[in-house]
Order: sequence, then structure tokens, then C-alpha cells
Amino acid sequence: MKKMKLEMVVLRSRAPRGLEAGLESTNPESVRRGSLDEVMDPQLIAARRPRAVAHGFEDVDVQVDEMSAGDRRRFSADPTVLSITPKMPVMLIAAFPTAKASPKAATVGWGIEAVAATTSPFSGDGVTVAVLDTGIDRTHPAFTGVDLVGRNFIGGAPDDVTDAEGHGTHCAGIIFGRDVDNCRIGVARGVKRALIGKVLGEGGGSSEQIVQAILWAQLEGANVLSMSLGMDFPGYQQLLMTKYHYAPAQATSLALAGYRLNTRLFDDLSRSMVDHDGLMAGQVVTAAAGNESHRPDYSIIVAPPATGERFLSVAALGRKKDKTFRVAPFSNEGATIAAPGEEIVSARTGGGLVAMSGTSMAAPHVAGVAALWVEKLRQGDQFTARNVIDKLKATALGLAPLSKQDVGQGLVQAPQMK
Repeated sequence: MKKMKLEMVVLRSRAPRGLEAGLESTNPESVRRGSLDEVMDPQLIAARRPRAVAHGFEDVDVQVDEMSAGDRRRFSADPTVLSITPKMPVMLIAAFPTAKASPKAATVGWGIEAVAATTSPFSGDGVTVAVLDTGIDRTHPAFTGVDLVGRNFIGGAPDDVTDAEGHGTHCAGIIFGRDVDNCRIGVARGVKRALIGKVLGEGGGSSEQIVQAILWAQLEGANVLSMSLGMDFPGYQQLLMTKYHYAPAQATSLALAGYRLNTRLFDDLSRSMVDHDGLMAGQVVTAAAGNESHRPDYSIIVAPPATGERFLSVAALGRKKDKTFRVAPFSNEGATIAAPGEEIVSARTGGGLVAMSGTSMAAPHVAGVAALWVEKLRQGDQFTARNVIDKLKATALGLAPLSKQDVGQGLVQAPQMK
């Protein structure tokens, strides 16, 4: 039987940690295998920053190779190999256009008020935010005065982050957009530098591109990172059947294994981003919980990369007529925290404003509030990603009787005192 080879994403350290320290071994397998936590040590990264490569840190390369099961076993014995996971398709967590909200009807988006950004003395000044999405409309007035640093991970010109879909522009507007037509749309309007990673196009993206973009954002000094995307399990299962001709049962088993391995990978990445303080103080990562639920009929559990152990997965809230909150019917369960996600007004590609709904709109609210907390904690020299995450959880507004399984710690809240 012909050996089947699948595309695998390989994270490789430039050298085993033991060898970097000057240690020698005649048996490569006896060299202690590096970990993501070790090679992403922010102090080492900062020291080596000028020698960065396009794939990520100077210490880490992201490669894609076709491998058989035997190939994977051999590669795993290599002390420079940190991770081997199937290359899985990634899909946009698509928003739902809504006709209920009129962008011209409000002077402040209801989500901005709900997270208490309107009464916060902080603006996100000095904070660098990364948005990994479909790109951005650089010419939109909402981004006037913002240094937009772009990187295209899906092919084409490296700096072309043109947003053909409108999703990334809308999300960026929620985080740091300036006022448009006398309407406040942005949580952290003082952000002056933003990293725009274009990781999704017409055909979606891949896990490889997401990993590359995360490493790039770290390298560029992101303090906060926002993602509104998810692993496409059905798409990968279908790919295994059509491209590799696996039977449905085999394809399902392989897709489940790939899903599990990618979950572990994003766990490792989340720990490396949050738990290292050092010179870079780590990064706060917010990720949309997903829109696959159909409440009250059924709800779906949050999917990678939002499942990363230290990432903040975000559920979406809506408002009832009496101004109390409800879980949005599409919002997946198992999120860490919640934010407004229905009828959210923000920037529209080509100019003007548009209202959208989705956990994709909720995650940027949390990213914006995180930027405000970064600014506040820096004043007391207390900024680390872990401290910001702890503050976000501790100050969240309780939403009882809503279940914590649906809303996590509650509604995210902006810092209120200098």
C-alpha cells in the first residue's frame, strides 16, 4: 500500500537549547528537546530582534512539509523540532450583517458604553495592538493618525493588507477606531500603532499562516492581539476525502487527531505569549468563541485557536428591550469572558459605518479594553500579560442568572481610576 503523506506544520528551533549553551553530544537524541516556552524567551528575542526572519522569531522557523507517519516519527526525534501538527484549514468567524441598527442613530456605540469605555480615563495611548483577520481599509477615516504596520500571510505583495471582505476593518474599528460621522466606534481611541496581519482571504487560511502571524506580532512588539477565526474541522475532513482519498471513517479519525494536535499547539503558544514577562511582558490574546451555535436548540463548544490555555475566548452578548443582557443565540459556549456582539456599529470598507453581529465583534471589545488596562498598569510599572488578564477577569461584571458556561467571568469592563 502506498504511504500517504499529509501536509504538516513544523515549528523548528534554529538550534537545540543545549547546543546554544555550548554543550556537546554525540547522540542527537540525547540532547534535551527545546520547548516553545524556552525558544520564545522574550529576553532572548529582544536581544536578537535585528536578525529576525520573515517566518517569525530568529529562534523559530515555521515550515510546511509533506510527511508520512514514518517521517513524522523521525522528525519528532530531531531535538530542534518543537512541534509537528497537521496543516488545517482556518475559516473566518463570519459576522452577520444586521438591518436593525442604524449607524447614524447613535453618537456612541452601545458596546462602548456597556464595557464602560466612555467613563474610563484611559485611551490605549502607547499600546501596540495586533489584528489578525482579513486586512484593513487603510484609507478609512476611522484610522486617521494610526501607524498601520501590515503583513500579508496569504500570498501576494508582503505589505498588501487590503480588506476585500470588510471583516478586519470592522474589527479594527471596534478596537481603536476614531469617531466617524460624530459616532464613537472605538474602545481604545488613543492607540497609535497597530499591526495588521492578513491571514484570511476568499478561501480562508491555514494553521500555518496563523502561527506565522502570531510569531510576527510578537516580534513586532504587540501588547494585545485580536483574532476572529477558527479551525475548519469539516473542511479538513472533506480535504482528506477529496485530495487524499480517505474513506469517511478514516478521514474523520485523522481530522480529530489533527484537531487535537492543533489544540495542543495553541496551548503551547498561549503559554509562551502570556507566561514570559521579561522585556516584552507578554501579550494578551483575545479570540472569538465562534458563531456555530443555534440557541436554544443547541450550542457548540469553543474551537481552536480560541481554546489556547492562556488565550481569552470571548462570548457575544446582546441587549434585551429592558437593556439587560442576553447570550447571543449564535455564541459558542465555554468562553473565558463576554462582550457586546450584536448590532455593533463600526467602520465599513470604502468609508462610513455598518452594523454587524458575531463573536467576531465581541473579541475586539475585549482587545480594546485590554489596551486600556495595559496603559493603566504601565503607570505603576505593573504591566505583564498575566496581570492584565487577571484584571480583566477580576473586574468583569457578573451576569447572573446567565450561566458561566456561556459568559465566563462576565462582561468585560474598562479601568476607571488613574
